[in-house]
Amino acid sequence: MKSHAQSPYSPSCWRSLCAWLAAAVLMLSATGAGAQTRKVMNRPYVDQRRLHYGFLAGFHMQDLELQHNGFTDAAGNQWHADAGSYEPGFSVGVLAELRLNENFSLRAIPSMHFGTRNMTYHNALNDEEQRQTLKSTFISLPLNLKFAAERFNNYRPYLVAGINPMYDLTVKKGQNLLLKAFDCYLEVGLGCDFYTPFFKFIPEIKFAYGLANVVDKKRPDLTNPEQLIFTNSIDKGRSKMIIFTFYFE
Repeated sequence: MKSHAQSPYSPSCWRSLCAWLAAAVLMLSATGAGAQTRKVMNRPYVDQRRLHYGFLAGFHMQDLELQHNGFTDAAGNQWHADAGSYEPGFSVGVLAELRLNENFSLRAIPSMHFGTRNMTYHNALNDEEQRQTLKSTFISLPLNLKFAAERFNNYRPYLVAGINPMYDLTVKKGQNLLLKAFDCYLEVGLGCDFYTPFFKFIPEIKFAYGLANVVDKKRPDLTNPEQLIFTNSIDKGRSKMIIFTFYFE
């Protein structure tokens, strides 16, 4: 069988990314407190409001982590699937943020994510390959807890974590691999509030890990029995996403 490069969504990569998130916020806070002088603050009272509203646009990358079982059919075919390539998807939505105290707030972020996962199937018997494109249109409602550092001048770094239920509106049956429409993700990320004279601009990066097994093992939709080998070769699969977002309040 061919060897495959490690996915950028692997567990070791995720642990490193989470550590990087915490370190980045600490460095931003320390730099702001100790290495700059005070400047005129734009929109100094905007964070005192009980409710904040805004909208967002951004892009994301989707991945699918599969657990294979080594299933082999009577002819000796054994298929292994992975994400052959990554394509950026588009995200759009709105933001509602409830202030809890000086440092904590609760965010609801109804969003839509339009994306693609490109799957490649490798046959260990003869190095044959097949490809499948999984297009998705997710409706999501993330609920995040935000912890913000002290504001310095016109920026304020923060950490965010929460859950994100998603539903895929475009599940297509009859393909080699069928994914379930519903999933729920754990999210962790970081961002920074930048205060301009007219609005607040907020770039953010989040890492989302699906909690459910999204591989649908019941395949009455298949008309060709030979396609069942792709489903039978996989025990379970979990979705992952990296989401880059730009908020405007």
